[in-house]
Amino acid sequence: MQKLSVQTDKFEIPADVHYLNGAYMSPQLKSTTEIGLRSVQQKALPYRTTVDDFFSDSEKIREEYSKLINNNRRSRIALIPSVSYGMANITKNINLTSKEVVIASEQFPSNVYPWMTATREQGGKLITVAPPSNTEDRGEKWNERILEAINNNTALVAISQAHWADGTRFDLLAIRQRTLDVGALLIIDGTQTVGALPFDVEEIKPDALICAGYKWLLGPYGMGVAYYGEYFDNAKPIEESWINRRDSEDFAGLVEYQDAYQPGAIRFEVGEHSNFILLPMFLDALKQLNTWQPAEIQNYCKSIVEAPLRLLKEAGYWLEDEKWRTNHLFGIRHQSMPIDKIKSALAERNVYVSYRGDAIRVAPYIHNTANDLNIFTNVLLESIGQYA
Repeated sequence: MQKLSVQTDKFEIPADVHYLNGAYMSPQLKSTTEIGLRSVQQKALPYRTTVDDFFSDSEKIREEYSKLINNNRRSRIALIPSVSYGMANITKNINLTSKEVVIASEQFPSNVYPWMTATREQGGKLITVAPPSNTEDRGEKWNERILEAINNNTALVAISQAHWADGTRFDLLAIRQRTLDVGALLIIDGTQTVGALPFDVEEIKPDALICAGYKWLLGPYGMGVAYYGEYFDNAKPIEESWINRRDSEDFAGLVEYQDAYQPGAIRFEVGEHSNFILLPMFLDALKQLNTWQPAEIQNYCKSIVEAPLRLLKEAGYWLEDEKWRTNHLFGIRHQSMPIDKIKSALAERNVYVSYRGDAIRVAPYIHNTANDLNIFTNVLLESIGQYA
């Protein structure tokens, strides 16, 4: 595979804007914007929308997304509007009575609130695993704590591939093996990694993988995808949509009501998932990701962050060890970091990042250059020199 180079020309980010905030919201491909504009116009001529149009792009998205995550059964992919929707299909179909749900500390709320509510309503217990207070070997020790928290009373582990606030990686293979040992489910929120970091469904074998589409899948807001494994093959969806029932392709026969759902995970798809604006846009983004490949995206990001991050560590800033973090998303901390002054200095130079907890969250992508990282790094180095 050819080495991936900078892809600035594929996006509309101005040259004087240093957007290092893809974990907040990805920039949109120019081609996706063009497709969206054309798709908006389609509703003006409704007679051009055919019965096949209700199903064709959905199936193409399942195909492209399956390639991206190495899924060998497309019917395991459902189109959803959000992570919370995808999680709701899970909480509706599990029994947590006197059981435990294990999560990592300070996860994104859409992978916390469902378990707070479900454990409270079903008589279960939520176990939150915090990272160690010291920073030495933090990622490794946090993973060890999570594995230790999984026991014979664990119903499921709900976690991400990398923490949304600072990019700390979780060893999903080890966690999966531990959940199998005790008969627990593994539910993954892949929103902050899938598309930018390799994910292999056939290797990890999660019971569910839920992803919002507007971050590293480069899709439009309000569009996401969910993978549901065998455990949910006979489960009940949270809504009863006509299009998710068997033989819904036969519009003339829709009044012949069906008890059976469409196969696999398609039963979980949101009503009106045939969205004639969002689906063509999302499909375009997924095709581009399959051309670039997540492993190459990681390699490119590493090439532009490696030197700047080394300088920051030498200056006393803390970052997770490379083995335990991603290259497209990472948190930077400092014991005496003048955060307000850093925010002002970054804003003055059109540098966009996020602030999550006590970390500056940096999320570069393939539209970024080494210069974007250098400008960001210089602000932090100057801030420590002036105000520490």
